[in-house]
Amino acid sequence: MNIIFLTLGRIYNIEDSGIYTDLVREFIRNGHSMYIVTPAERRYHQSTRLCDNGNVHILRVKTLNIQKTSYIEKGIGTLLLEIQYLWAINKYWRNIKFDLILYSTPPITFNKIICTLKKRWQAKTYLMLKDIFPQNAIDLELFSKNSIMYKFFRRKEERLYSISDYIGCTSPANIEFVLSHNPTVDPSKLCICPNCVELMDRAKEDKKQSKLLKELNIPMDKVLFIYGGNLGKPQGIDFLLEILEANEKKSSSYFIIIGAGTEYDKVKSWYNIHNPQNSCLLSYLPKDKYNDLVGLCDVGLVFLDKRFTVPNTPSRILPYMEYCMPILMAIDTHTDIGSIALNNGFGLWTESGNIDAFMELVEYMVEDEQRRKEMGKKGYKYLCENYTVEKGYEAIMKNF
Repeated sequence: MNIIFLTLGRIYNIEDSGIYTDLVREFIRNGHSMYIVTPAERRYHQSTRLCDNGNVHILRVKTLNIQKTSYIEKGIGTLLLEIQYLWAINKYWRNIKFDLILYSTPPITFNKIICTLKKRWQAKTYLMLKDIFPQNAIDLELFSKNSIMYKFFRRKEERLYSISDYIGCTSPANIEFVLSHNPTVDPSKLCICPNCVELMDRAKEDKKQSKLLKELNIPMDKVLFIYGGNLGKPQGIDFLLEILEANEKKSSSYFIIIGAGTEYDKVKSWYNIHNPQNSCLLSYLPKDKYNDLVGLCDVGLVFLDKRFTVPNTPSRILPYMEYCMPILMAIDTHTDIGSIALNNGFGLWTESGNIDAFMELVEYMVEDEQRRKEMGKKGYKYLCENYTVEKGYEAIMKNF
């Protein structure tokens, strides 16, 4: 099959690890030709161009900054994206017959591209629903349900569901949410299509022998908790800072925070003012070095704002599970990954904002190394059974 994949993710090399690149490689292994449309944000000063390599064709389209930028530029850039993508597709691939159109959210603004290609080639369409917008923006009070912006994007969302032949949701709670808030959606369209990863041989290194911990000035004699990912409004940053402050009173736990985003400056300012001794902040690590650091840590962290009514499935849990780490989460009560982790023995969770409950769970993780190892093994087992690229590929292609 000729498959076109529309994404906001920055895909330049399919050999890189990531939920989309891993899945693309699985499609290629199964004999498909992949045509990927990806943004070349203006910060990289690159023009639109096509890169062909065998069965992989990557069309990098010049856009405004969309990731890790102001909400104004992100909004304008997202609205322009559909026009920019469609222009580039028509220029470079107008005569390619696509059998399947694959796309993910965000964004929800690819409707015109999808309809054009679907009509032109009678192609099938598959939506990988990674987040539910605009409700998640309502939850975070970025705009109101009475606003023109909400009504505009809500119509886009409803249209996207309508033109999608199939909708892959990341968890059961996501399916329930979509159906309960969109009564016109045919339930037979929906299925579980999880965030997935290509399994690699991930060996944990002995902390006491680590040059990387020494290089980063991270203690080797404490239980290391790591968070790697976006530092923005969805993470409930105020509660994260409350946790870091509370952890200063502890002697055995150390928090490593890695990431960038709209709230990074707020986190950085807190570090500059408080100069904490029991945590560190890193804005960036190369992918390989980040994976090495994850392999040296003891507990993976997930943070979500407690105001969410939309269930979320953070992809950052995947490297934690690959490295056999238990997961500690401060999340909202609608997200079901906490209960999935708890019920399957590989993680613990509490509602974001409950500092006493969270710090109790920190102590619980700290006090028993063997228990952490057992939880980590259960996480890896669950990963192998549910979150591999083989599972993701099968979830999509069983429909075609």
